[in-house]
Amino acid sequence: MDKEETREKKGKGCSPLDLRQAIRQALANQNLGGALGRFADAYLPSREKVFEGRDFAALREEIRRVKQSTIDYMDALAERFTENARKRGAVVFPAPDAQAACAYILELARKNSVDFVVKSKSMASEEIHLNKYLEKAGITVAETDLGEWIIQLCGQKPSHMVMPAIHLTRQEVAEIFSHEIKERLESDIPRLVKVAREQLRQKFLTAQMGISGANVAVAETGTLFIMTNEGNARLVTTLPPIHVVIVGLEKLVEKLSDAGPIFEALPRCATAQHLTSYLSLITGPAQVENIEGETGAKELHIVLLDNGRRKMAADPRFRDALRCIRCASCLNVCPVFALIGGHVFGHIYTGGIGTILTAFFGPGREAEDLQTLCLGCQRCREYCPAGIDIPQMILDLRERYAGGRLLPRGQKLFMEKVMPNRKLFHTILKTAARVQKPVTKGRPLVRHLPLFGRGLTEGRSLPALADRALRDRLGAGETAAGQIGGQTIRPAGEPVQKAGFFAGCLIDFVYPEIGEAVLDTLVCLGYAPVFPPAQNCCGFPLEHSGFREAAVELAKQNIAAFAGAGVSVVVTACPTCAVSLKKSYPRLLGDDPAWAKQAADLAAKVVDYASFALHQLADRQIEGTPFGPVTYHDSCHLKRSLGVYREPRELLVRAGAQLQEMAWSDRCCGFGGSYSIQFPELSRPILEQKIANIAASGARMVAMDCPGCLLQIRGGLDYRDLPVKAEHTASIIGDILKRKFS
Repeated sequence: MDKEETREKKGKGCSPLDLRQAIRQALANQNLGGALGRFADAYLPSREKVFEGRDFAALREEIRRVKQSTIDYMDALAERFTENARKRGAVVFPAPDAQAACAYILELARKNSVDFVVKSKSMASEEIHLNKYLEKAGITVAETDLGEWIIQLCGQKPSHMVMPAIHLTRQEVAEIFSHEIKERLESDIPRLVKVAREQLRQKFLTAQMGISGANVAVAETGTLFIMTNEGNARLVTTLPPIHVVIVGLEKLVEKLSDAGPIFEALPRCATAQHLTSYLSLITGPAQVENIEGETGAKELHIVLLDNGRRKMAADPRFRDALRCIRCASCLNVCPVFALIGGHVFGHIYTGGIGTILTAFFGPGREAEDLQTLCLGCQRCREYCPAGIDIPQMILDLRERYAGGRLLPRGQKLFMEKVMPNRKLFHTILKTAARVQKPVTKGRPLVRHLPLFGRGLTEGRSLPALADRALRDRLGAGETAAGQIGGQTIRPAGEPVQKAGFFAGCLIDFVYPEIGEAVLDTLVCLGYAPVFPPAQNCCGFPLEHSGFREAAVELAKQNIAAFAGAGVSVVVTACPTCAVSLKKSYPRLLGDDPAWAKQAADLAAKVVDYASFALHQLADRQIEGTPFGPVTYHDSCHLKRSLGVYREPRELLVRAGAQLQEMAWSDRCCGFGGSYSIQFPELSRPILEQKIANIAASGARMVAMDCPGCLLQIRGGLDYRDLPVKAEHTASIIGDILKRKFS
């Protein structure tokens, strides 16, 4: 019994030790990292090019509409498809699960004395482990998609839903082919393709059964659509006398025209092509003529697969995942997938969406381990042509798996029990600020931590906790904002409005100077700042780790802290906090009548620092002394969750910055909150890519609007002794406003 079979029989995912070992092995594989990295860099500009002149948002809405209808009317569409396919001569078998699907195909093969099968690419067949099932029964199965054949020859599983052998170099493929044909081959691609063609040709001619998947199944006609880049699928579906199609219920659509937007998006999103080479439509079995000139119909069998799809459709949190068209664009833009590939970040289906599908279609609990690998950068949601909120579903999975299984026990206890207890949490932070001095030696950044903390400073320095938290400075009247007595932008005589400030943990206890800059800004803009001392952590780290109950408790604490404060707006300089207050709280408390309205009221007042400052400044100039070339890093939550991109850049330019865009400014820095603690081996190379892009920009300062990103990037720059300053936009703008108006 191999390792995969052992895992499935246990019904559990791998142990934390197994997962970390797999990560280390993947990171050590330079060929893997090189192949995935090169593809990730080439994919986005190529995709952008093929979408020129096409409104991606409109196309996504068309796909969403079509696929939502599939989910809402799945049973009715299945019944109509079955009826129309049978009218045209096909045999339709509704398979409730993987076992039933495999058993049906095996029985069909035995009845027709089939001992050799050819297959074209089919993720559904991978899902039900069909090859292994048939081979155990003595039936030989040959993959004919080039990538799938390569994978089969070397005994692996696909590492990508569209490009199964993407992790292999041509040199490795040459080795695999050389072993297969017992002849030494060079890594010449045309020669390797010729060898594959020669080896596969005879298989098509001798197979008694062909098995394929399908991209779309049309209810009104019983038609199947198959899109491929190779001709193998047409040979598989036409040459053998029996053709079996395995198609999931989620591939159903109502009308032929519904397939249009799906096939417009698939090649563009999967491989950044305008078109693929082949699009086949199959409606009923084909009429064939044998060598004696006799005509007859081939056998066409359609296995309509459930295997957890109806269960997913009935789940309000996860049903939208059935909109997935299997383009794998979410994998193509995932920074974690680009490092470790689908053999680690995947089971059958790979990456973020694969994790969700595995939770419903998989036999065990592999998704419990896989969901921990998601960094939460939101990139997959941005590029998904079906508009699936993959990051939110990952959070929902974490909640269902009780969160934090792979976290150290102490860290789990701290997040679940200590953080919701504000007084205890803040006391621990203040105590840590006092006892850290032997380690920090008065320095703002620490390059080395002893003992168990050693791994946290590999590749980055860490900031020391502030000697005095922002809340303590406010209580003692020590903030610069409390000392500003000069003019403000607001005209004299105009009523002064109250503006709340939500600091968040990092600004409160690590970067209080950023908090002071925000308060300076509020005063200069004519607002009376309000800092409710009862505010606590926003709760996102808890929600991100699956601790829903603790996150709900923090949401209630913070709503209560601002209740009755009389503020017209709540400003925060942390995008993650803004996302929590604006989006998470209404969701977490939406079913609680006592809190839902309060959550919505607070959410309506919350705004990020850059958007607030730019709006209040309107067309007023704030230009200070020009301070040279500055590049900007887009935090994931600011750009992708809040849609803020232009505002901080415009503020910086107004302040005298010479903006120099870095490459991939919106790629994640690898922080991800507790992710950089849980998986430092993955966080570190992502940070290294970001630091390299900052250095290549030629700027002497990198600005950003997220204190978490600041921690990560400033620490990375310091660790490498690079002469580039890292600053929060609020620090830059607040200082200029203070000097201008005080």
